[in-house]
Amino acid sequence: MTNKPQFHRRIFWDVDFDNLDYDKRANFIIERVFDRGDVEDIRQCRRYYGDDRISETLLNAEFLLLKTIYCASAVLNKRVEDFKCYEKSLIARKNTCEKCRLYIETRTNTIYQVLDL
Repeated sequence: MTNKPQFHRRIFWDVDFDNLDYDKRANFIIERVFDRGDVEDIRQCRRYYGDDRISETLLNAEFLLLKTIYCASAVLNKRVEDFKCYEKSLIARKNTCEKCRLYIETRTNTIYQVLDL
């Protein structure tokens, strides 16, 4: 592996950034960089870990946001269906959208009742 990459601290806001072990925590770091990093962070991640390691990590991740899957799919030239967590991410997205719809519908009905419409 090459020199340690210089990721933005904001990506790792919830951990001790200065003591991150880039080798022991590789899966965590790769997932986090693709999920929250910018283009330069992803470039540095690819230079440090290589596409084979990144592909192995992301294709087998337990959960990734859909945007992360689509980004990784484009960067790594993989089909979104190849990601182990793709179906789970679709279901999570659908459930979130359904919860939002129900919340909005409930709030709208409450407003109509208050306004006596």
